[in-house]
Amino acid sequence: MAKILLEHVTKRFGDLVAVNDVTLDIQDGEFVALLGPSGCGKTTTLRLIAGLEVPNAGRIQIGEREVTHLPPRERDVAMVFQDYALYPHMTLLDNIGYPLKVRGVGRREMVSRVTEVAQKLQIGDLLQRRPAQVSGGQQQRASVARALVHQAQVFLFDEPLSNLDAKLRLEARAFLKHLQREVGVTAVYVTHDQAEAMALADRIVVMNYGKIMQIGDPLQVYSRPANTFVASFMGSPPMNLLPCRVDLAAGKIIFDDDYTLDIAAHRDRWRAVAKNGPQVTLGIRPEHISISPTQVPGAIPSQVYAVQPLGGEWLVVTQVGSELVSARLFQDDPPQLAETVWLRFDLARTFLYGSDGELLQ
Repeated sequence: MAKILLEHVTKRFGDLVAVNDVTLDIQDGEFVALLGPSGCGKTTTLRLIAGLEVPNAGRIQIGEREVTHLPPRERDVAMVFQDYALYPHMTLLDNIGYPLKVRGVGRREMVSRVTEVAQKLQIGDLLQRRPAQVSGGQQQRASVARALVHQAQVFLFDEPLSNLDAKLRLEARAFLKHLQREVGVTAVYVTHDQAEAMALADRIVVMNYGKIMQIGDPLQVYSRPANTFVASFMGSPPMNLLPCRVDLAAGKIIFDDDYTLDIAAHRDRWRAVAKNGPQVTLGIRPEHISISPTQVPGAIPSQVYAVQPLGGEWLVVTQVGSELVSARLFQDDPPQLAETVWLRFDLARTFLYGSDGELLQ
């Protein structure tokens, strides 16, 4: 296996800068997810690693070789596509073994290697079937088997689970994570699903507008978002982001000029933040807000805007002035629409962002 290095890589399509000065170091045997919304540059970055696109600037290295201008066949990478790219007229055996066939591997050896990999992926008894005769999950495994049988240095996954239903997606997620640990392959995985990225990856690279917004392990990216974009993208529901004003003299933060939170106990922390100006954005996850049906010290009133059941919990969306605030509620009797409730923020679990959207503390 091999490490991957991108140094100041830029890719343009006419006036569109799809990848903007990206530098990324992926270690040997690491599973890295490229995460972001549609059009953020993640798939283009994957295609640059694969050699399907050539950068306008920067360099790409796989292992000890610079591959910036090498064609895909000389990079020793295997790619699993979103639509699996299986030939409908060929059996799974021939689909999986196709990379070996084009490299001149004999039929007997090809069958032996395909059978070994297929057994590992639990599709060994399906090799004489065509893609239309097996399920979506089995097609996905065949696509992964085709990558594995190639014995490449690097595996590249382009949203390989997006065509599966929810149950199969969970099963395939567990299968891929187990397989990657077992084989120890270097893997780059593109997805727009933050839950999928958190479940699979050793590190997550969050992208937007062709740039890297944050790199870190899943818990780090979720627990300490580096900017308001990452905060709003990670989490379901995402972090609440509330514009507010700091009044250190009064020991309060003020929302919409009418709603205040007492920060006297955290004055030192807010004093450092106030050096950047009184206007900040407060970020807090829904699980760090408690709801009370009656007024309690340190809480602010709000009106219930929507209530959504989520199985073992409720998502309660309330309105504080002009802002909507989401909170998780773990009890059997949620509040009713238009009811007034009081929100209490765990101020030790808040994040403060400046006017540029970057984390202040």
